[in-house]
Order: sequence, then structure tokens, then C-alpha cells
Amino acid sequence: MKKKSYLSLYFLSLLCMIVALLPACKKNADVGSSVPPVITSIKSYVASPNDTVLHSAVAMGQWIVITGQNLQNATQIYFDGVSAPFNGALFAPGSAVVQIPNIQYAKIDTAKLYTVKYVTTAGSTTFSFKLGPAAPAVWTISNIYANPGDSVYVYGANLFFVRSFSYRGTAIPSFKLDTNGTSIGFLMPAATNNDRVLVTTKIGAVNFKLIATPVIAGISNENANPGDSVYIYGSYLKNIQKLTFAGTPVTSYSSSKDGSYVGFVLPTLTQSGPVSVTTEFGTGTTVYNVHDLVHGIIANMENDKWGMIGWDGGSQVTGNPANAQSWLPYNPDFPGNTSNFAVLKTNILQPGEGYGNGWPPDYQLAFDKEQWIPQANLGDSIQNYALKFEISIPKAWNGGALNIEVNGNNTFIYRWEPWKKSGTTTVAYTTKGWMTLTVPFTEFRKTDLDLGDGKGVPMTKFSDILDSSGNGTCYIWLHNYGGFATATGFYGAFDNLRVVKIK
Repeated sequence: MKKKSYLSLYFLSLLCMIVALLPACKKNADVGSSVPPVITSIKSYVASPNDTVLHSAVAMGQWIVITGQNLQNATQIYFDGVSAPFNGALFAPGSAVVQIPNIQYAKIDTAKLYTVKYVTTAGSTTFSFKLGPAAPAVWTISNIYANPGDSVYVYGANLFFVRSFSYRGTAIPSFKLDTNGTSIGFLMPAATNNDRVLVTTKIGAVNFKLIATPVIAGISNENANPGDSVYIYGSYLKNIQKLTFAGTPVTSYSSSKDGSYVGFVLPTLTQSGPVSVTTEFGTGTTVYNVHDLVHGIIANMENDKWGMIGWDGGSQVTGNPANAQSWLPYNPDFPGNTSNFAVLKTNILQPGEGYGNGWPPDYQLAFDKEQWIPQANLGDSIQNYALKFEISIPKAWNGGALNIEVNGNNTFIYRWEPWKKSGTTTVAYTTKGWMTLTVPFTEFRKTDLDLGDGKGVPMTKFSDILDSSGNGTCYIWLHNYGGFATATGFYGAFDNLRVVKIK
């Protein structure tokens, strides 16, 4: 019994000690809830050794670790004044894991930029942290040809907090910023005197040089006659200071509003040569000559470049108006050509009908083997060359592909179907007299058993279509690949087949 009394006294003493310690434990636990937070650093939320101290954020949405003291009882965390959602389970007295929120810089209070504000039940602290947009960038201008007072936009990135903006040497005091930082809207000033766009923001500055050198992408008719209307297509073809065609000055011309083309009446030419357009931004010149019926000619139905293997029925050669003969009469349906040319005519084509599938050969033009490029140039990149010819289609054409086949045996084909529009929509196609059709060799594709004619792999080198001497053949024919009869037949003329270096 005496031993039991000793045990009772021991447990009673232990209970008293626990009760005495309880207030002290509670006091220690409450320390963090009564002292304001302190931030000492912000680190990357990546396992060591990559959890380095950050002085700026990589991107919105990035996970970071805020380190310091008394961080466990957070009520709000702000990045650049924007509240960030968080999970308190990821917090401890010395650290807090949080994701940087999505920030719309166009709407924030700039006084709070580059700050992290941490709020707990005991107070708050603000920590300097560089979180903001990157340096500004300018990419392009909506319309460099706008008239004074017209609305214009400069497009780029990080166009926030703009402090100053000038367009081509003229300060723009009033402008409108896109909320996504992708554009600056303004009214075209009355005067400009250089090629620079300057934007200065709170973050940095950009000095953008306008690149608006004229680009010539195509010419409506490279072998037009004097007095014919000719169009040059491309970009930045406006405010022209000088224009020459085959070395001959063109003094009267008219440009489209957006600078995508310039039209003029062709003057009398005395030589072949390139086309050149000069503006205040520079000069654009073709690498090839126009009015050139000598270099690269495969067939033009004239003398040593006759080219045609034969013709009958739907295909024929027509003579020039000055030398028409009974066996080679002139065809008045194709005015504007003073030389011989070939004509191809078909009736309405039924599904699957057309040369290349057992149908009559009079639905094709066949050109004999001829030197396409010098043997020394067989290794050149085909990206630099194109097959060109003049074509005239005076009557509506709707349905059937005009196949341009190089090397024969359905090897490499380009299918021209200009009447095709989006979806199943078609629009009857005609030309306004003669025009030049340019087909880069990269557009010729091999016939595929599953995909069809001209739908397989593209041509990659000249040896795909030419022999070791640089010689090749060409066939032009119609085929109806549709499930219904064509709406019309085809009636068109061809001249001056040639290989031209375009780059």
C-alpha cells in the first residue's frame, strides 16, 4: 500500500508540470500570429541546386517560393498590385509557395509595378521584385501609305507604359495603346522625314527601321506589245519615284492604295531588260529580263524553236497576222500577239475525261525535247527557277484541270485550276488578253497512285525531269478530276514556253 501511494504522488506531480507548461506553449505558438511578416528573398520553385534566388520573374504563371519569417498566416499576396490565389497548406513560417497571377499590365497601378506585397493577420510587408513586361518590340506598320489624318497602327509586343512615341521623325503626342500591348494606334502626321519608329516605355526603348523596299512578285504580261496595259504585282509599289520596264522609262502609272500593284500602258521597247521600281525606301528589280524571247525559250512555234510535235483536232498552231497562210491561218480570237502561237480547245469533259486516261490525244499540246537549262546549271537549286509562258483565255472556263506536265509519263505535274474558289464554289475564269503564267519548279509534284496526278511528292532537283544534258519535254492537257461534267469546255492559246531564273 505504501508503494501505491508513492506512484500516485508521482503522477500527480507530472500532471501539475504539464498544466504549468501549457500557457508557455500557447504563448510560443502565438508568436507568429502577432509579428508582421518579413520577406528576405524569392526563389525558383525547383529542387536544389536550381532553387536559386530570383531578382525578376520569368513569366506569369511561374511558381516561386517566398522566403522570410512569419509567413504562415497570409491573407493576401499581391504581385504588381494584382492579388494572387494561394493554398495555405503550402505555407510555413519561413516559406510560402505561390504561383504568379495573370497580370493585365494595361490596367495596373504603375506605382505598384515591381513590388510584392505580403499581408498576414499581423501586418504586411512590401518587397521589390522585378515582375513586368519585357522590352518593347515593333514588327510592322498597318499602312505606310496612309494619308495625313488616317488611322494607322504600329504592331509589336510589350507596348505598355509608353512614355514617348515618334513616327518617321514626327513626335506623336496622342496615341491609343492596345490592352494586350500589341499595338499603338495614331493618326498619320502631315509630314514625315525618315524611316524610323521610336517607342520609349517604362521598361525600355525600341528604334525600328521601316523596311519597305519595293518587291516585284509578278508581271501581268512580260512580253506585251506597246500600248498594252501592264501590271506589276508585289508590295510597297506606291509613291514611286522611278519605274523602268526592260530598261525603258515609264513616266505615267497608277498605284493601288495598298501598294500591291502598279499599272501603266507599255511604251515602245528597244531591248530586253529587267523591271525596276524605285521609291523613297529603295529599289526593287527583277533578276530576270522581260521582253526576252531568246534566253531560256523551249518553244514559241517560230522557226528553230517551233517546239510542237504535231497538232490536230482540239490543238493547233495559228500563224501571226502578217504571215498567215492557208496551212497556218491567223486566229482572231486571240488578239495582241504578233507571232505564231498554239491553241487548245476541248468540249465539256465528262468525269474522268481528258488526255492521260485513254482519251483522244487532241486534248493536249506536246512539245518536243529541247534544252531547258545549260548542262553546267543542272546542279542549281530549283527554287531559283520557274517555267513561264504567255496564255490567253477569251471564253469562260469552269471545270477541269489544265495539267502542265514535265518529263512525260505522268512524272511531275502542276495542276492549274484558277476557277476553283473556297470550298465547292467555282467562278468562270477568263483573262484580259494575254498574260504571263509563272510556275515555280517547286510547285511540280509527282503523280501518286492514291492521291492522284500532281498530288505526290514535289520535284526537288533538275535531274528529276531533265536528262544529263539539260534537255526535257513538256505536255499541256486538260483532265476532269471531278465527279460531274465540267460546266464549260476550255479554249485557250499558249506562247513562249521558257525556263527563267526568278531568284
